[in-house]
Amino acid sequence: MPIRPLPDHLINQIAAGEVVERPASVVRELVDNALDAGAARIEVLIEAGGLKRIEVRDDGRGIPADELPFALARHATSKIASLEDLEAVASLGFRGEALPSIASVARLELASRTRDAPHGFRMLAANGDIGPVEPAAQPPGTRVAVADLFFNVPARRKFLKSERTEFSHIEEHLRAVAMARPAIDFRLVHNGREVFRMRPTPDREGRVADVLGPEFVTGAIPVAAEHAGFALQGWLGAPTASRSQADRQYLFVNGRLVRDRVVQHAVRQAYADVLFHGRHPAFVLLLDLDPRGVDVNVHPAKAEVRFRDGRMVHEFVFRSLHQALADTRAGSSVGTGAATAGDAETPRIATARSAASRPPSQVGMRLADPLGAMSALYGLDRAGGVLALADSAREPCAVMSARAGTGPGEEAPPLGYALAQLKGIYVLAENARGLVLVDMHAAHERITYERLKQARAAGAIPSQMLLVPLTLAVSRREADAAEDAASRFTALGFEVSRTGPERLVVRRVPSALAGADVERLVRDVLADLALHDSAARLEEYENEVLATMACHGSVRAQRRLTLPEMNALLRQMEETERSGQCNHGRPTWVQLTQGELDRLFLRGR
Repeated sequence: MPIRPLPDHLINQIAAGEVVERPASVVRELVDNALDAGAARIEVLIEAGGLKRIEVRDDGRGIPADELPFALARHATSKIASLEDLEAVASLGFRGEALPSIASVARLELASRTRDAPHGFRMLAANGDIGPVEPAAQPPGTRVAVADLFFNVPARRKFLKSERTEFSHIEEHLRAVAMARPAIDFRLVHNGREVFRMRPTPDREGRVADVLGPEFVTGAIPVAAEHAGFALQGWLGAPTASRSQADRQYLFVNGRLVRDRVVQHAVRQAYADVLFHGRHPAFVLLLDLDPRGVDVNVHPAKAEVRFRDGRMVHEFVFRSLHQALADTRAGSSVGTGAATAGDAETPRIATARSAASRPPSQVGMRLADPLGAMSALYGLDRAGGVLALADSAREPCAVMSARAGTGPGEEAPPLGYALAQLKGIYVLAENARGLVLVDMHAAHERITYERLKQARAAGAIPSQMLLVPLTLAVSRREADAAEDAASRFTALGFEVSRTGPERLVVRRVPSALAGADVERLVRDVLADLALHDSAARLEEYENEVLATMACHGSVRAQRRLTLPEMNALLRQMEETERSGQCNHGRPTWVQLTQGELDRLFLRGR
């Protein structure tokens, strides 16, 4: 078959195969155009899940009559005019492909009116045939109606799901977009019934509550950070409110709803210490940066982006989320909406404590003797691994435990004072709100783990020479990454040197990792360096080792604690980062309020 140019209609249908996947894709493109037009009100009317009809109305700037034909022409757009514009595009749409692609696989009506025009104009298109521009009754703004999607491409129509499934995709996308645009009035109608109406709200938190429910915002950890031209705002779901699927993860980059592996990796890394295995965090994150720092032209449906400095973005997002999660301490939110035993989420903390309230750093601590380190931190009994308080701590704790309450003007600690121990597992305490129940092993495990990490960060990581150096055959790219990151390996207790174009030698490893599969670990670290320019894998593996040490060194179930020991545990929980969850993501404490206790016993009825 000779080489020959394709007909324009076939070209449009090929483009439609990438741009228009399902009815939700049509809604996404049309709503993006409405937002770019400065609309303050957007209505989306759907029939039969979008299979029969999709109509999007807006009150934006409108399209002049003489420009309507260009709206249905391929690669005609008002949003960019040069390569420089493309590299710094700030609009949601920019390629000029959406409308002609939709018109090639559906029956389309485009009507628009500018604010200074006496009336509107419209055009009809179907199966590649475009009609003339003609006058039409139309309020200021634009209306696009799409009927019989894929009527001329029956093979594509067979891949569509049920009406209910297709509409759920439309609703989910529109609700997500609404979170990023709280000042815009959104309305969704399906088969003549109004599904939702989101009126403008002065703050994004109110819109997020409208979409995900007020309980999400109440139980979430707010994030707000700025650095080096990056700005991040959003909400992190509590670790114990994690989900089995990644269905409540919303990322907006410069207002665009996207998926991005760099940010997703940073989120997983930030949650690594507090999330139960196999669970997914819920979050809403809005990342803003210079449009020149992100390439939005890497996915046919504009659902993905590529950062020009992915390493810096990863580091910024990770540090921001890591700090927000680290600033959570058990009891800090008591009295400000902390979760209770009846809530779906566990306690959350919105603000960090002052540096003065944090535990002192363990300057000079080394991990060559892990149990020795824990003994120095807590006075752990090496034989039994139990909590034993220093004599200096017993007296004030005894005084605290002897008090039934606080005097006038005195404020009780957030987790209150210990009352008793239940089944050798739980500590019961009374605070200002009611009853606190603490899983003593889970709580002490978190405390021990965080202290061990502090000890590691206080100085160089102890390392030891391998009896027989390990030689690794690697790719040239991995060898280059190892050579560039030699100082980072050294800081982590490794000695890795390059001995050839595709060969490495490992001579020293961290003492805490003695006996580990060094070859697998080094290869995993190299893979992370190549993909994310990060040695996160090594730190994660070390943290796993420290978590195991903390688990074995923490107070065990059935160990009977004295009241001073229980109170000491409560105070340490209040001072320790991430102490709302154990190292495995389980909650360490719950709150039963006075009102909930009264309801259990039908008091006041």
